Amino acid sequence: MACEQCHGSYWVTEIVDGVDRVRRCDCWRQSLGEHQLANARIPRRYQHCQLSNFEQTVDSLREAHRRARAFVDAFPAVDKGLLLRGRHGVGKTHLAVAMLREIMTTKGARGYFYETRELLKLVRDTFAGPGESELDVLRPVLEADILVLDDLGAEKTSEWVQETLGLVVNARYSERRPTIFTTNLDDSADTTNPNSMYVQLGARTRSRLFEMCHWVDMEGPDVREVGS
Repeated sequence: MACEQCHGSYWVTEIVDGVDRVRRCDCWRQSLGEHQLANARIPRRYQHCQLSNFEQTVDSLREAHRRARAFVDAFPAVDKGLLLRGRHGVGKTHLAVAMLREIMTTKGARGYFYETRELLKLVRDTFAGPGESELDVLRPVLEADILVLDDLGAEKTSEWVQETLGLVVNARYSERRPTIFTTNLDDSADTTNPNSMYVQLGARTRSRLFEMCHWVDMEGPDVREVGS
């Protein structure tokens, strides 16, 4: 159904101090956001995710929802991104996608969703021969107004993995582009703990994450096991 104000033209006329002026209709930003959302790479499994249907069963998840809501309302005037940390199944990806969707549809921001292993595979595939370059793959990741990088640390670590993720983190940190990360890694400097940020990401990237994100710990039942 066409907008009642602009009738689908995305422009409206208004009188200011006795002079007719033309401005963008309010529906234009929403339409732009919806168009960009279709290209944001959000997996079909998470297309339904919204802040309004996030399960807030315990205090930790209610606090996480409050922080997410505040982040969306303040965007783009935010000084840091968010790092959602917790065990599998507590709703980290749901909350991250919900924020991304609302920011894109209400603020007209350019945004993308990438699962960490998928992003690394796309970069690795550029080494096979002619086609997209590494920069072609990484450019939207580095330049997006808002980025979700899901399941940080899921890929088996290596020097190349740490360098590639470090490039993404450092570039967005340097340009002050907010990023939403999810991870189930432990915050431990124990070099014998294979599930620690120190081991999986490296000390430099771990330090950057402290500087560029508010850390939000999420505790609760695994919804994949107990259901909604």
